[in-house]
Amino acid sequence: MFKHILVPVDGSPTSQLAVEKAIGLAKVFGSRVSAIFVIDPYPFTGIGTDFAYGQAEYLSAATAEANAAIKSTKTAFDQAGLSVDTSVIEAHTAWRGVIETAELNQTDLIVMGSHGRSGLEKLMLGSVTQAVLAHTKLPVLVVRD
Repeated sequence: MFKHILVPVDGSPTSQLAVEKAIGLAKVFGSRVSAIFVIDPYPFTGIGTDFAYGQAEYLSAATAEANAAIKSTKTAFDQAGLSVDTSVIEAHTAWRGVIETAELNQTDLIVMGSHGRSGLEKLMLGSVTQAVLAHTKLPVLVVRD
């Protein structure tokens, strides 16, 4: 039924649950799976010399976090006896990176975790899952903790 599944990961426990769900679906349907971590390379808006230093530090930390999450995802698929294509994507916002990658790779299902934020935390941090749901026509399986 699903030929190509996209799993956006962020290194969180909820993301790991989405990976486990994608593994199960891939086994059942014989699906190809791609896992991505989206980095926003320009999260800061600032002026002055401190901006460049903050940007470099942010990108270094974000890349390390992305590589760790991708490695963990690859390990989970390897242990399940499945292959997975992995990559780190740069996009202005995480949800845009997810949708653009899904469309580019012609995936037919997105499996992603939702942190279930609410109130002020949701207002400040936003919801990547909610934005993906609002902007894609693809089916999205939302995994919650």
